[in-house]
Amino acid sequence: MTLTRKHFAGIAVVLSAVLFVLFYLYLPIEVAGHRPGNVPLLVVNAGFLAVTAAFFVVGVLVLLTKREFVAAQVQTLSRFRYLLFLMVKRDFVTRYRRSVLGVLWSLLNPLLMMLVMTMVFSTLFRDMGIDNFPVYFFSGQMIFLFFNESTTLAMGSITGGAGTIKKVYVPKYIFPISRVLSSLVNIVFSFAALLFVVFITGASFQWTMFLAFIPIIYVVIFSMGVAMLLSAMAVFFRDITHIYGVLTQILFFLTPIIYAPEILPDRVFFLIHLNPLFHFVSHFRALVMFGEIPGLWTNIISIGFALAAFCAGAYVKMSQQNKYILYL
Repeated sequence: MTLTRKHFAGIAVVLSAVLFVLFYLYLPIEVAGHRPGNVPLLVVNAGFLAVTAAFFVVGVLVLLTKREFVAAQVQTLSRFRYLLFLMVKRDFVTRYRRSVLGVLWSLLNPLLMMLVMTMVFSTLFRDMGIDNFPVYFFSGQMIFLFFNESTTLAMGSITGGAGTIKKVYVPKYIFPISRVLSSLVNIVFSFAALLFVVFITGASFQWTMFLAFIPIIYVVIFSMGVAMLLSAMAVFFRDITHIYGVLTQILFFLTPIIYAPEILPDRVFFLIHLNPLFHFVSHFRALVMFGEIPGLWTNIISIGFALAAFCAGAYVKMSQQNKYILYL
């Protein structure tokens, strides 16, 4: 029997349900917390692990049973890699065309934003356990702005590339991925600006900064998945471009960028664990600010969110891309 997309989706749902029951009953206390007093967190953790494990198993099944399809996608991406490079270059060059300072704005924009936010909030949060607010804010803002910018730009990439799509064959996923990669170029400049802020504020340079690329990889993969999902939705439902702006504002305040998560009440604290950016930001700050290497559980959560988003985005993109031409 040939496995179809519906079969894989069904396997993922059933496997998620089975694993959820097993994890709920047998998840270690180190991960689940004390069961009697922390049932909501246990449900969240068990559900998250179940979905992540199901996605991983289904991904392995796809690789084993759809080798020709996977090989064809890899070959297609290899054939169009130069086009992908040109699209990334075009996005980056266009952004600073006819600008006096040019790419220096990649450094100045986050620095100016950090300066304004520090002036507004540093006094307010001085007594809330945030020792170096400029670095604390900048490290969180850097991750959030990358996600927000890359997904927002990618959302209209398919509709914006309608002229090209109607004339020649181009893999549709190249359009949102190119926007994410062009934003990745900006994050390199933002990291240089972060090091400058660390220097001028007198914060200590941690050797774990060399590992900061790890959470950045996680958020890039996660952003690619969300970008593919949003770009597909925008083809059929154009209002998503307006709704998404409101959602990102809510997400900003649900991510501890300008405040410490410890100030939240217990009934709210566990809810922000459902926010993937909370984990990416916390991982990044642990390496940059505190000189700590996050443990296995933190990496599993980050990989899980990244993998789940990428698989969901790729599934929607592959299953719907043949219909795009009818709505462009």
